[in-house]
Amino acid sequence: MANKPQFTIGQVVHHKLFDYRGVVVDIDPTFSLSEEWYDQVAKSRPPKDAPWYRVLVGGALHETYVAERNLEEDNSGTPIEHPLLGEFFDAFENGHYVRSRSLN
Repeated sequence: MANKPQFTIGQVVHHKLFDYRGVVVDIDPTFSLSEEWYDQVAKSRPPKDAPWYRVLVGGALHETYVAERNLEEDNSGTPIEHPLLGEFFDAFENGHYVRSRSLN
């Protein structure tokens, strides 16, 4: 059984290996991409049976798919910049992104 995710949607996180800040926009309870992707991209071989996160990378145009063990909480209280933020969130309050509408 997968572990309970340590981070939440809208939370600002820091990537421990690649030193970037980002915001969580989706959570998978376990790894859900292809074996080919894992073999090519997940060089540190993080566990597949723990949570993985879709993260908008601050100050960039892309997003990443990150294993929980490579993330830590970002306590700076400052927002990130990303062109897709408005598609996921309505506001930044108390160091956390929030949405007041459904994403159907």
